[in-house]
Amino acid sequence: APYAPAIYTAVQEGWMTGYTDGTFRPEAGISREQMAAILYRYAAQKGGNMSAAISLDAFSDAPRVSGFAAEAVQWAVGRQLLSGIGAGMLDPQGYATRAQVAMVLMRFTAF
Repeated sequence: APYAPAIYTAVQEGWMTGYTDGTFRPEAGISREQMAAILYRYAAQKGGNMSAAISLDAFSDAPRVSGFAAEAVQWAVGRQLLSGIGAGMLDPQGYATRAQVAMVLMRFTAF
């Protein structure tokens, strides 16, 4: 597949991991918490400021943030890369739309 080199690099660099069942699922969508985890790992490896983590208590669905992504989501919210979707919801396991990804990337490249 044309994206194989990119996947190889992302895995080798530690930015992305596969699923617990050993699969990578390159055609699968990405959740908001997965996006935060990828950016967090990338930023940490590149020497980014990782001290912006804040509490997620303002979001009623904060308990839905998966353990693997908790620190990354706290950091992404603290850096204002990720915000709620309204009504006090973070929707960590909801799929990120193309528009949401574009906004997050714009914010990410600005810091």
